[in-house]
Amino acid sequence: MNTLVKIAVILVLTITSNQLKAQTNFEKGMTKAFKLWEEGKWDEAENMFERIAKAEENEWLPNYYIAQMNSLKSWNEKEETVLKAQLDKAQEHLDIAMTKSEDNAELLVMQAQVYTNWVAYDGATYGMKYAGKVAELYAKAVKLEPTNPRAAFCKADWSMGSAKYFGQDTAPFCKDIEASLELFDTFKPESDFHPNWGKERAEQVLAECKE
Repeated sequence: MNTLVKIAVILVLTITSNQLKAQTNFEKGMTKAFKLWEEGKWDEAENMFERIAKAEENEWLPNYYIAQMNSLKSWNEKEETVLKAQLDKAQEHLDIAMTKSEDNAELLVMQAQVYTNWVAYDGATYGMKYAGKVAELYAKAVKLEPTNPRAAFCKADWSMGSAKYFGQDTAPFCKDIEASLELFDTFKPESDFHPNWGKERAEQVLAECKE
């Protein structure tokens, strides 16, 4: 597992001891799933999220994390059949989550991440298909939630990558990355189970800007 994936996993697994008190079945299940994930038991954690998703038909978070796990696993995957299986599963659960929660910035960001997985795997094949969609998803996410740090950071990071690809100045996007860090400092997730990842990655990208 490379450093970026490790950072992402650490960020996702922000569980507090308060979750252990007076929990609902949903909360107990989510806590167990996160613990398994933290222990590196990816398959067991994913299976737990799947069971929760089936039992809690109105909760989008289990589907979100199944999508995220499969996206994370796909960043360094070289075997196309494995990649396709993982990203198809991520897409399936994103589609389900979006029926449970419309106009959700976190889901739009994760959708953009999955499309980016495809572009990262084979830019020549998938760049034309998904690049425009990724930019649109991030723009919509930022419009829906201007103070969401993941939306702001990922939009800036994608724009920076595009600028580098086309040999353009990346300085304006470094400023956007810096601005997103301020949002991370003030952002309060809706619950202990809601997405709260990205700050360390943003700090890393900003440090690279200053090199």
